[in-house]
Amino acid sequence: MQPIALNIDKSKIITAIHSGVPLSVTTYTLPHDMEMYMTAILDAFLDTLGQQHMTDYLNYCLSELLNNAKKANMKRIYFKEQNLDITNPDDYKKGMRTFKTDTMNNIWYYLKLQKEAGLYIKMMLQCKNKEIKLSVRNNSLLISSEYERIQDKLKQARKFNSLDEAISDVLDSSEGAGLGLVIMILMLRKLGFDETHYQIYTTKQETVTQLTFPLQKLESQDIHGVSQTILNAIENIPQFPENINAINHLIANPETKLSDIALHISRDAALTADLLKMVNSVSYGLRVPCQSIPEAVKFIGIRGIRNLMYSIGSIHNIGYEKSESGKQLLLHSNKVAFYAYNLANNFAADDRKLVDDSYVCGLLHDMGKMLFLTAYPSISKHVADISAQRGISMQMIENLYAGISHGEIGALIAEQWNFPSVIVNVIRYHHTPGNAPEKQQRLTEFIMLADMIEHYQCNEIDFYQFDMDILQSIGITTEGRLKKLSEKLHTAYQTELLRLKEKSQSK
Repeated sequence: MQPIALNIDKSKIITAIHSGVPLSVTTYTLPHDMEMYMTAILDAFLDTLGQQHMTDYLNYCLSELLNNAKKANMKRIYFKEQNLDITNPDDYKKGMRTFKTDTMNNIWYYLKLQKEAGLYIKMMLQCKNKEIKLSVRNNSLLISSEYERIQDKLKQARKFNSLDEAISDVLDSSEGAGLGLVIMILMLRKLGFDETHYQIYTTKQETVTQLTFPLQKLESQDIHGVSQTILNAIENIPQFPENINAINHLIANPETKLSDIALHISRDAALTADLLKMVNSVSYGLRVPCQSIPEAVKFIGIRGIRNLMYSIGSIHNIGYEKSESGKQLLLHSNKVAFYAYNLANNFAADDRKLVDDSYVCGLLHDMGKMLFLTAYPSISKHVADISAQRGISMQMIENLYAGISHGEIGALIAEQWNFPSVIVNVIRYHHTPGNAPEKQQRLTEFIMLADMIEHYQCNEIDFYQFDMDILQSIGITTEGRLKKLSEKLHTAYQTELLRLKEKSQSK
């Protein structure tokens, strides 16, 4: 019977893959059930990415890395118990002569001491920029003799072409880990990689062993076929609404008066209704609702009007209201827009352009997802055909299509509609703000943070998955502070919704 611990939350794995954030599991003693749990998460992670061919090889690698980390922690406890200095070469040799026998004969005692000392083992998984990273971390820092031994084994591994060669060669087995590392390198070769994809290093607090490799190379042609289908679909989507384009042309003309813009909008009854609805929505939090277009123009300015034109046109053209999943995505996007606007207003109030752009970028950040989810069913049929013809799982295609690359898809749509570069780039890089143009990185960070806070509120991601540099830039250094910020944003959003509902009912 499988232990309860093997019940994993696959929705969190999917969210982490879509967002490019890490997954982490921490243990202090690494019991068998926990190792099985970590293996199950790795299996689900690879399955979601359509990389099942790596499963057996990486399961071995994970086991090797976990047990090496466990042994490193155990060694620190054992040497301390024996009053030996692990950094002293003579003490090290003396301790290693009895380490294995003594600890195996009294394993539970040493595991108890290990936990009491706070020595942990942490597995981390991440898929970002089309790369998979599998790392194991422990808070026993590597000493020079251990590092030298590992490097020696890596050198030895280069000369072996098979497992038979490795086993028949005379390997130093005083610690029992040398052969395991060589086997792991041979496993990587089976996947088409080598020892350069293995890395070991120390930070101030941890020893990190990491495997990094690109998503399956052999499927690149198939993925390209899916990408081409997407590109063809983008080229054939409807043009941006002409009435909104006309207003944007007026806005772009420095000779145009505000009154001319307001008059032009007012002549379009449907557009007027949409614009007033959006200006009076939860995002701007107006105490006194705007009753006319001139009032709206006066309140949010030319840049705000322009951005709302892009928002209204995109929502109608992409068809968020056509399905339940589209409505849910629009709800998520509305919250992200509200959170991003408030974050920008609180932490970058001196940059008015950034504040003005935060709402539209938050609202449209997931625009690429809609292309696959609801807007154009014919695309789903084309993708299904590719799946059948080339033997790629639909799950893999959908995750690649609607998850990993949805920022690029949305950016391509925005470019086709001639959106400003700031909107295009924020959509493209909202999961990787470090790759955005420098002048737009701060705004992109706010969008990413707002997006992750909304996922955090839904229990889809955890605190450790946030970018700590971005959190620290706004003074968030602990999960307690993040919770306070999250609760404040959630309360503000719900308060505005309630206020609008009450106003609507009183009419």
